[in-house]
Amino acid sequence: MSISYFNSPFAPHCFTSIRTFIKHLVPPKTTVSSTATTHRKTSPTSRTLCSSNLETLNPRQREQISLYVDALLQWNQKMNLTAVTETSKVMTRHVEDSLAILPPIRSSYIYGSSSSQCDDISVVDVGSGPGLPGLILAVACPGWKVTLLESMKKRCDFLEHAIGITGLSNVEVLRGRAESVGQSLDFREMFDVAVARAVAEMRILAEYCLPLVRVGGLFVAAKGHDIEDEVKNANKAIRLLGASTLHVSSVQSHGPYGQRTAIVCRKDRPTPRRYPREPGIPAKVDWDPNLKMR
Repeated sequence: MSISYFNSPFAPHCFTSIRTFIKHLVPPKTTVSSTATTHRKTSPTSRTLCSSNLETLNPRQREQISLYVDALLQWNQKMNLTAVTETSKVMTRHVEDSLAILPPIRSSYIYGSSSSQCDDISVVDVGSGPGLPGLILAVACPGWKVTLLESMKKRCDFLEHAIGITGLSNVEVLRGRAESVGQSLDFREMFDVAVARAVAEMRILAEYCLPLVRVGGLFVAAKGHDIEDEVKNANKAIRLLGASTLHVSSVQSHGPYGQRTAIVCRKDRPTPRRYPREPGIPAKVDWDPNLKMR
């Protein structure tokens, strides 16, 4: 089922949703019966599912990852989804990195709430691209409600296909720009957590993501290892947008690209209404050091 949404005057783009899929997901770390795990024959990707983060997934979830990776590489032959073209490298560079931010999300969310767990939260993946990290998080955490925010129609088409073949029922695709969606009352400050990976530098990401996060929620950016200057340059933007940097965590990833980092910010107060600014402005205009909160 597709739903078109027009947000005048901020968003010239339309949004599409997918809400009806196979409702057959098993919570993490549970035993799955032989009848519940009978699917199409195992894809070649399954042979690569042996690293530590993936070992936390049950057989059904590993199969979903396999189906996703196979689809990603197939579609990548006709459209630009990723520069990585080998299954093993997709697993280490993309899937492992996506799973690696789960511990800091969980621990930070529990730390900032009265709950001892975060099994039922809403997450938006801003600039999802081919579904990284959002779709991987949806596989690993079937209790989460995940929205994949992506502006390009071709990528949204792939995301809809990937959701269909994996049988995920906890994911929807939202087509639009973060600057426009963040000004929509349907989505503004409606999510518990916003995540972003390889989208933009931190000060820009903050403006894309924080308007979507409820007060008390989290913004988590997946980054590389040398991020001190980037975080320092983003502090003013983070504060003006109503948040504070909670912590910067090294994450366990087996990718070949060195240390990975998760930057976790907590939303302390509502984001001023003027943010996010119009499409294209956050990436082009730096923050005025004399700018006051409104």
